Amino acid sequence: MARVEFHFNAPALVPYACRLLRKAYGRGLRTQVVGHESTLGLLDQALWTFSALDFVPHCRENAPDAVRDASRVLLGTAVQRDWRAQILVNLGERVPEGLEAFDRIIDVVTMDDLQRAQGRERWRQYTRSGHELIRHDLSQAAPA
Repeated sequence: MARVEFHFNAPALVPYACRLLRKAYGRGLRTQVVGHESTLGLLDQALWTFSALDFVPHCRENAPDAVRDASRVLLGTAVQRDWRAQILVNLGERVPEGLEAFDRIIDVVTMDDLQRAQGRERWRQYTRSGHELIRHDLSQAAPA
């Protein structure tokens, strides 16, 4: 079973995801990100502009095979089983299918009431599936 880390109380979904992906990329890890198309569009754009000093190479799920193979970050609306990654970052509303392909799952929840309610339901689903759950309360984290 994969380890599921809940990063909750994120101040904003997309900027937090950018920092998270920068960290994974810097460690040489391949990371898939799943979420709603509108969120992925914002994230795609933000990864090009969020830092003047950093760039996180990435591609969308419909990119040509050569681009997908060369990328360490893949953005998609569903898990791409043919693209091997160590980490799955869930920015979506539901638990995605295909979790067995990952060693680590990071589920990001903001302080928005709807996202918190959806996050609680995902927590229950992960628990019922037997995953090890780890809590990371971002409101307790030291400022960056």
